[in-house]
Amino acid sequence: MLFNLLQAAETAAEIPAQAIPQEMEFSLIEMAVKGGWLMLVLLILSIMAIYIFGNKWWMIRKAGKIDKNFMKDIHDLIHEGKIKSAMALCQKYDSPVARLVEKGIERIGRPLTDIQTAVENMGNVEVARLEKGLPMLATIAGGAPMIGFLGTVTGMIRAFFEMANAGNNIDITLLSGGIYEAMVTTVGGLFVGIIAYFGYNYLTSQISNLVFKMESTTIEFIDMLHEPAGR
Repeated sequence: MLFNLLQAAETAAEIPAQAIPQEMEFSLIEMAVKGGWLMLVLLILSIMAIYIFGNKWWMIRKAGKIDKNFMKDIHDLIHEGKIKSAMALCQKYDSPVARLVEKGIERIGRPLTDIQTAVENMGNVEVARLEKGLPMLATIAGGAPMIGFLGTVTGMIRAFFEMANAGNNIDITLLSGGIYEAMVTTVGGLFVGIIAYFGYNYLTSQISNLVFKMESTTIEFIDMLHEPAGR
């Protein structure tokens, strides 16, 4: 009886150990590897998106840094006849606003229409420089999810192809593993696309604010030239 009890206890201890299936460890690195070569493409696109966003963010941040009394100082220098000092003050700032005013100061003495045209042309150049790289960021925002879906479709095709070759020996793990690998690229594509999309919209809004500031500065500068010299 004692022997039978010991044997029953040993059997009962072995059953739970055999009944517990091995759990698959969830790892982002392993998930990226299983996504295949398209995950490498998405990684490159993510690096490009982060680089473009960081570069444009820093450029816009620098462009917006200018003394709040800048136009007042320019006004005083111009009406005192200190044109060179006004140009030197503009060159002190690495900002589109300062470059617009500098271009206008260079044209002082010519008709106001010529000055306004020169300032507006300079403004177009500055806006183009600020927007450089944004089309690529928009392309990444739209293209990354499509690349992810492409990986999902090809992964599903491969999973069903392996099931067809398995014949009657179809295992549910064969299909689930293929779907798991296929969905990884979708997640990666959506992740990169969302980052690029929000980054693009943020940069666009910041550039719009800066363009508004440039336009208001241009109007203020032209109005300044209309004022009497003694004012």
